[in-house]
Amino acid sequence: MLTRIAKKEFTEMLRDGRVRWSAAAVLGLLVLSLVIGLVHYADISAQHEAARASERQRWLDQGNKNPHSAAHYGVYAFKPKNVLSVLDAGLDPYVGVTVWLEAHYQNDFLYRPAQDATAVQRFGEMTAAAVLQLLLPLLIILLSFGAFAAEREQGTLRQLLSLGVDRRLLALGKAIGVTSGLAVIIVPAALLGAAAVMLYAGSAEGWEGFVRYALLVVVYVLYFGVIVGVALAVSAAVRVSRVALVVLLSFWIANSLMAPRLASDLSKMLYPLPSSIEFKTAMKKDLNDQRELRALIEAKKQELLRHYGVDFLQALPVNFTGFTLQAGEEHGYKVFDRHYGRLFDLFEKQMTAYQMCGFLAPLLPVQSLSMGLAGTDWHHHRHFVRAAEEYRRVIQKIMNDDLFKRGQITGPRGGEAGTLYMAGPELWTKVPDFLYEGPSVGWVLTRYSLSLVVLGFWCLAAGILAAVTVSRMRVV
Repeated sequence: MLTRIAKKEFTEMLRDGRVRWSAAAVLGLLVLSLVIGLVHYADISAQHEAARASERQRWLDQGNKNPHSAAHYGVYAFKPKNVLSVLDAGLDPYVGVTVWLEAHYQNDFLYRPAQDATAVQRFGEMTAAAVLQLLLPLLIILLSFGAFAAEREQGTLRQLLSLGVDRRLLALGKAIGVTSGLAVIIVPAALLGAAAVMLYAGSAEGWEGFVRYALLVVVYVLYFGVIVGVALAVSAAVRVSRVALVVLLSFWIANSLMAPRLASDLSKMLYPLPSSIEFKTAMKKDLNDQRELRALIEAKKQELLRHYGVDFLQALPVNFTGFTLQAGEEHGYKVFDRHYGRLFDLFEKQMTAYQMCGFLAPLLPVQSLSMGLAGTDWHHHRHFVRAAEEYRRVIQKIMNDDLFKRGQITGPRGGEAGTLYMAGPELWTKVPDFLYEGPSVGWVLTRYSLSLVVLGFWCLAAGILAAVTVSRMRVV
């Protein structure tokens, strides 16, 4: 009986020309967005690798110069693009793709694609995530709004129930029928996405990327299940199919258009961010407060003078400037970590508030999980920012240590005391290449455990709502 009910629902959907054309349009948009995303990913990845190799060679070929000059010469660190960004671009267009690593400063990221986008592009890109989150739920509503209401209007619902068909079995059969219609769209797109992950993911992220992709598929399947449950519940509760369609369209508008905006505004209101001027002014004030730094430098100077038994810095066999530069860097590290840490913590609190708002609409936890698994969310960006900053500090340490040990050239080492030390390629090669390794999928899931709970809540709530509504629905 269950198979017959599901087959009947699926056959009716295939016979409906409006449904066929709508499904074909959604499938076409989904496949097109995937193909465009793959082409864009391949192009950006090639540019990233070329830029990274060119930047490394620029550092190695900078010629002979003082190590501190090399520290200011700096390097660019380029943020790699995750293969799953072809599905969900997330925050990537808004947070920048590269950062300049130089002495004394922790710089902001540069080249945000959204800054160069047109007004229409900034409204929203047609990505696979947009199709899955917005258009497919709309198609589900079109497929299922009349599941019970239309049969009630036609009088066939009473006939079915009079034959002894269990209401829960009827609801399950209709859900399977609707899901079968969705499978015509989802399965080809899912196979295309899996092939893309296997083809484009590098050896380091191949298995990790496939696990992330599989979890993404599960998240979206659960989301579609929620929409199906809500649609069947409304169709069972409302007597007229047109009213069911209006109610479900209102739900779609609230879930897809209103909820994300309201959640975003609420999170910003709860955890407001300082303006750029306020942030930089406060950080500059702390950087200029060097009382502790000056005391440290003076203590180290006296220690070195006593250790080497000399009376003035020029007589030291080391260059004290190297120590003062490194001490200044470490003073800056404390300031940067404090101020950027507070700022980034506010961003993460906003993300947590956004996840909490997921109890208001099922799309919100799906958006968070989709960006997180695709590696295009704030948590991944912060992870890269930290890795790039740690690399900058490695460069400064190598440059300043070399300057401290070799910077002041004395008689036995050639030249006269005070001669400017010039380093060469042998020092530049001591700086390792910047190879960023992203976080694991377990790392992602721990940061989105709240969204997982919220999505589970919606699945349970939709199932219970559909079961209760169908069990109490009127046949006329």
